[in-house]
Amino acid sequence: MESLAEDLATMIRRPLTEDHVAAIRRIGAERSLAEGEIILRIGDPADRFFYVLDGTFQLWDETRGEAVNQSRLGPGQFIGEIAFLNGGGMLYTLRAAEAARVIEAPREAMLRLMAAEPEMSDILVSVFAARRRAMLERGFAAITVVGPSEDIRVRRVAAFAARNKLPVTLVDPSTDAAADLGESCDFTPAHGPKVIFGAGEVLSECTPLAIAERIGIAYTPTDAAFDVVIVGGGPAGVSAAVYAGAEGLSALVVEDLAIGGQAGTSSRIENYMGFPTGISGADLCFRGEVQAMKFGTRFAIPHRVVAVDHEGTDWCLTLDNAARVLARAVIVATGVEYRRLPLDRLEEFEGAGIYYAATEVEARYCRETEVVVIGGGNSAGQAAMFLSRTARHVHVLVRGASLADSMSSYLVERLTKTPNITIHYRTEVARLDGETGLRSVVIHDAFTGREWTLDARAVFVMVGAAPNTGWLGGRVAVDKQGFVLTGAEADPEAAARGRYATSCAGIFAVGDVRAGSVKRVASGVGEGSVVISEVWRHLAR
Repeated sequence: MESLAEDLATMIRRPLTEDHVAAIRRIGAERSLAEGEIILRIGDPADRFFYVLDGTFQLWDETRGEAVNQSRLGPGQFIGEIAFLNGGGMLYTLRAAEAARVIEAPREAMLRLMAAEPEMSDILVSVFAARRRAMLERGFAAITVVGPSEDIRVRRVAAFAARNKLPVTLVDPSTDAAADLGESCDFTPAHGPKVIFGAGEVLSECTPLAIAERIGIAYTPTDAAFDVVIVGGGPAGVSAAVYAGAEGLSALVVEDLAIGGQAGTSSRIENYMGFPTGISGADLCFRGEVQAMKFGTRFAIPHRVVAVDHEGTDWCLTLDNAARVLARAVIVATGVEYRRLPLDRLEEFEGAGIYYAATEVEARYCRETEVVVIGGGNSAGQAAMFLSRTARHVHVLVRGASLADSMSSYLVERLTKTPNITIHYRTEVARLDGETGLRSVVIHDAFTGREWTLDARAVFVMVGAAPNTGWLGGRVAVDKQGFVLTGAEADPEAAARGRYATSCAGIFAVGDVRAGSVKRVASGVGEGSVVISEVWRHLAR
């Protein structure tokens, strides 16, 4: 993969052509930089594109006043990464290592040029995405969190960063590195977790929202109404975002944690066409997110929609921070959430032993420990297989007597053949124990009536599926389980508006949240693509 630390000529087979460079010249202007001049700084808005004509640039650590490494970016290369597509903040600082000359083009004009020049767009987007992946793989981080790993706030920030592919470094407050940061940034490492951004900027709070606002991926209010607002960033929502942007609609995706939704927590999807060796849900949806951003779709993370009301001919969606978003149409793609178990102290341990996703972040807390996975579906099976790579032993608790009807046969076979996985049928968790974090669970065997204690630091709850529709406030028709009715199932008027139209004109529903949908990633992607044609017909009216 191409990165700022590697030579473009050897990593990218199709560099920008002379015609591409000439097109960038027409929308930009030449700029000269002196040796040592900062061209982009961590946190700066990624609102400009730079093509290097002469000179070289290097990643720069302003805190230490030195280059991050010896590699340089030079003539024929360009400056930028994924932040350029979403208009967020830069995640690195770049300095002229010698006198340099670049073509500087404004972001909006450059995005229009990319839309008109698909070959150029393919090159830029591929490199931008590769640079972000390289930053993650090589531990280059603009975000540092100082705090104990068992602190729920630290874990929430770490999960948010990991699932949104933001490079972050966690620092134990008892280490010399934490002491050095505390001294340079004027804080006491032992006094609560701190988030340091860039060259010593301490954020006011250790929360996902504080990070999102600082790097520019949170929602920025605007007076303009979007053609469509997509609520939910799972496969169906991201697919709708791609097709909305491709069809020229102004679109906004509102997601409360990370793009990918529940599918984004899947460590390996093996039955999605085109990926014979499998792909993680997070990677699949990240590719879709980048694709949607290329077409101009905006993303607002982490935000929940708490209410939707009419405002003239538009819809007004109120977010959890009281911000208001206007839309001519709304797509409900909020999917489902795993049901919470009726256990004492469950909420107390959420994030400190009770989890609803199994990703690299959670696996880090399970290394060489006993782990419990509750559930009999594919998500539970995939989680168990993933966790078995780091956990001492994984115990899968299933309420029924078999997995034949709930889990794909290939997964059942793998679970039974993995030596550090045990499936316990007709069992459930009866009690959670621990002080500041989960330390053990009591398991009840319904067949024998026996109860036994397991020293487990982590329990992954993957049972049932409750539709996330409370925010709609009864505005659309739902079935007895709360799933949104669409098309003929909603009413005759909805049927005339389209297969994914709800009982309320202008509101559509796709993916797992829709009654009667097939709960599969591929079907969600398909519904998200098709619904945009129905949105177009609604807007045309």
